[in-house]
Amino acid sequence: IYLFAFASDNDGTAGNSGPAATKITPSNSPRCLQLAIFEFENFRGKKVQLSGECKDVLEKAQRVGSVIVESGPWVGFEHPGYVGEQYVLEKGEYPRWSTWTNCQRNYNMSSFRPLKVDSSEHKLHLFENEGYEGRKMEIVDDDVPSLWAYGFQDRVASAKVINGTWVGYMYPGYRGCQYVFEHGEFKHWNNWGATAPLIQSVRRVRDMQWHKRGSK
Repeated sequence: IYLFAFASDNDGTAGNSGPAATKITPSNSPRCLQLAIFEFENFRGKKVQLSGECKDVLEKAQRVGSVIVESGPWVGFEHPGYVGEQYVLEKGEYPRWSTWTNCQRNYNMSSFRPLKVDSSEHKLHLFENEGYEGRKMEIVDDDVPSLWAYGFQDRVASAKVINGTWVGYMYPGYRGCQYVFEHGEFKHWNNWGATAPLIQSVRRVRDMQWHKRGSK
C-alpha cells in the first residue's frame, strides 16, 4: 500500500474550470456475465437470469429476495433506472438483504448492471473539496477500512479513479451507504450519488478475471 495525504499541488487539476465530471456507465462486456435473482430469501421463488443491464427487474419479478452472482461483478440499485442506494455484488451468494448491505434504511433492489473492471491494478485519488482541491489522498492496490487511521479526514468531496473500480462507504469498516467509483473523474460528490461529502472507508472491487480467489 502507498498512501499519501498532502495539500493539493499545482498540477493543473485543482481549480480546473473544465466540464463537470460524469459517471462512466460501461457498455456490455464481451465476457460472460451472469446474475440470478430470486423473489424470496434463500433462493426460493421465481428465478430471473441476467446477462446484461436491466433497467427495471420488477417488470420480471415482484421483488428481489436473494441473489446469486455467477460471474461479475455487478451493482444493484434501489430504484429502476439505476438510481438510489447502490449495492456492489461480487461473485458469490446473497441469501437475504442483509448480505448485500448493512444499511438499515433500505433493502430494495430494482435495477442492475455489470461493473467494468478492466485492470488488475488499482489507484484512487480522494480530495477534501469539490473540484479536486484541498488535501489529497492516493490509494494504490489496497483497501482502507478507515481513512482517519491513515491520516485523512472523512470529508471526501471529489475523486479521480486512475485504475480499477472501487466502492466507498459512509462509515469505517465498509459499513453504511455504498458508492461505486469506476474509472473516470468525479468533480462533486453528487457525481457518485451521494447527498453529502462523507466517505470513511474504501475498498477495491475484485473481478475473478484478474484476482483469483485467495489472491491479495
